[in-house]
Amino acid sequence: MNKKIVHDALILTVFTVVIGFILGLVYEITKDPIAKAEEATAQAAYKAVFEDADSFSTYDFDAEAAASLLEQNGYSDEINGVQEALDKDGNVLGYVITVTAKDGSQGNITFSVGIKNDGTVNGYSVTSMSETPGLGDKAKTEDFSKQYKNKNVDSFTVVKQAPSADNEIEAISGATITSKAMTNGVNACITYFQNELEGGAE
Repeated sequence: MNKKIVHDALILTVFTVVIGFILGLVYEITKDPIAKAEEATAQAAYKAVFEDADSFSTYDFDAEAAASLLEQNGYSDEINGVQEALDKDGNVLGYVITVTAKDGSQGNITFSVGIKNDGTVNGYSVTSMSETPGLGDKAKTEDFSKQYKNKNVDSFTVVKQAPSADNEIEAISGATITSKAMTNGVNACITYFQNELEGGAE
């Protein structure tokens, strides 16, 4: 009986080592292509919300300070990264702030928001979403996202009827939770911009 236990344990150990080696090999093979694909997706999102920019430069932001700022202002969202949008001469035109909204109806929603130096929102571009097809995922469409474009407000609010002011966003029919998640995410970016970036990053 003891010999059988030892034999089975050895087989299990060898099997585990082999599987671990294979998984490690697969990771090494795929990590670069995955990283390149993620970077390409991010760059496309940056360009979508800042068409005038010639290039983008990573802004070294403090993630903990950003989290604290958002929490103090009542947001559960997370700032994932900040890019400076540059013209051909290297002048900063504004910023692209990538945020994860954690209050979507089906999970987290990650998207990038473009904000000009004067606080005008260029719009947003979604990079990750699992909202319900035909309902919440309409947040990715131009019909919904255009409501935020070229608006300079302190914050947006979601309404269920046709907007009567620049800061009002008409909710997607049947997807109010998603609409509020997107709006909270944009508002979180505006709050971060106003407190950390407006007037030029130091």
